[in-house]
Amino acid sequence: MPGTTDFPCSAVLFDMDGTLIDSAASIERAWAAFARQEGLPTDAVLAALPGRTATDILTGFLPGPEAVRSGARRVREMQRYYADDVRPLPGARELLAALPPDRWAVVTAAYGEIARARLAAAGLPVPRVLVSAETVSRGKPDPEGYAYAARRLGVRAQDCVVFEDADVGVRAGQAAGCRCVGIGADASRADASVDDLRGITVTATGAGPVRLRLPARSAEGARP
Repeated sequence: MPGTTDFPCSAVLFDMDGTLIDSAASIERAWAAFARQEGLPTDAVLAALPGRTATDILTGFLPGPEAVRSGARRVREMQRYYADDVRPLPGARELLAALPPDRWAVVTAAYGEIARARLAAAGLPVPRVLVSAETVSRGKPDPEGYAYAARRLGVRAQDCVVFEDADVGVRAGQAAGCRCVGIGADASRADASVDDLRGITVTATGAGPVRLRLPARSAEGARP
C-alpha cells in the first residue's frame, strides 16, 4: 500500500506507560505525594520519571542505598494506591489482540505488581513475558530489559520491533539491536514514528514472521 511501512519481525516488545496505557495521572499523583512527604522538589522528581526505575530516580534525590530502598518501597505503595487511574491508549487493545500471545512482551520500568494492576485496570491483557523493574539490574536506557525479553520469547533482539514513547526507551531498544517505532514527539530517535497505535495492521501465520504495517506517517526514517 503506498505510503505505508512494513516491519517484518519475530516478536514485538512494548513499553507500557505512555505506549499501551495512559498512566500519567496515576504516576504523577503517586510521585508527587511521595515528594511532598519527603520534602523533595516535586517538579524535579517528576522531570526525572520517564522510562526510569524508582531506584534509579531516587538515587539522585536520597542519601544512600538504604534510604533509596526504603523510598522505593513507599513509592510502590503509592503507585499501588493509584494504579486504577489509567486507560488504554488508542489502538492498544486492537493491536495486542491481533498479535499471537507468544510473540509479544512488555518491558517496563514499573514494578511487576503495579504493571499487572495497570494493565488490568486498562482492560488490556497481561503478557506471558513481562519484564519489570525487579527483573533487571539496570533500567533504560540500558538494553538489558529488551535483550532479556527477546531471550524469554526465544528470538534474537535484532529480529524484534520495539514500541516506545520516550527517547530513553528508544535508546535502550536500539542498543539491544531492535528496530524502534516511536509514539509521539518525545521519541525522535526512533527508526519510524506514529501518532499512536491506531491503524497498525498485523499479519501472522504459524511460526513464520510477524509483519507489522504502519500507517503513512511512519514511512520517513524507517530502516529497511
